[in-house]
Amino acid sequence: MNGTPSAVVTLTLPRIIHVLVTDDTLSVDLEDGRTISVPIGWYPRLAHGTPEERAHFQISGAGYGIHWPDLDEDIGIEGLVLGKRSTESPASFERWLQQHKKQG
Repeated sequence: MNGTPSAVVTLTLPRIIHVLVTDDTLSVDLEDGRTISVPIGWYPRLAHGTPEERAHFQISGAGYGIHWPDLDEDIGIEGLVLGKRSTESPASFERWLQQHKKQG
C-alpha cells in the first residue's frame, strides 16, 4: 500500500414504479418516494414519438429501466438519477428518424 486510503462507494438505486411522458417532460416515480422529471428533449426519440408511442412502454430490468418498443428507446434509472441525457450520436438519431418517418 502507498498509504493512500481508498473508499468504495456503492450506489443503491430505487426501482421505478410509475412513468408519465407528456409533450414536455419524462417523469418517473421511484419506490423511495422521489419523482424525477427531466425535459423530454433530453431524449430525442421520445420527443419525436407520437403520444401513443410514448404511452407504450414497459418498466424493464427488474424495475431499473424503461423500454419503448415502438421507439427503440431504453432509459435506465441510473442515468435519470445522475441527470444524464441521451448519448445517441446525431448521425444515429438522423438514421432512426428517417426510418421512423417511413414506418409512420
